[in-house]
Amino acid sequence: QVQLVESGGGLVQPGGSLRLSCAASGSIFSIIGMGWYRQAPGKERQLVAGITSSGRTNYADSVKGRFTISRDNAENMLYLQMNSLKPEDTANYYCTADVRLTGSLPVPSRYWGQGTHVTVSS
Repeated sequence: QVQLVESGGGLVQPGGSLRLSCAASGSIFSIIGMGWYRQAPGKERQLVAGITSSGRTNYADSVKGRFTISRDNAENMLYLQMNSLKPEDTANYYCTADVRLTGSLPVPSRYWGQGTHVTVSS
């Protein structure tokens, strides 16, 4: 099985910065794509940013130019650097990983972390 654990959330003022981390562990043969989703009360869960194993990235339009997703393949770590934060960024942030398990067929499965909360408020 695979476990994803997020950290780094908290309270920050508008215009401030936070760095989220996600650690993946378990019977991992390889991790293909990784990403960050977020969900605010009363809103649908949305993709914030994604990254492939080769480092290609994509971002939601609402965070382009402010957020940066990165990963450390050797350590199975995922990061989200969030700058110029806005109140609209307030949400629970979830890490995802598309994982091929050791000893399994080469078909990845999607795993989710439990989330870390970000509040942007003055």
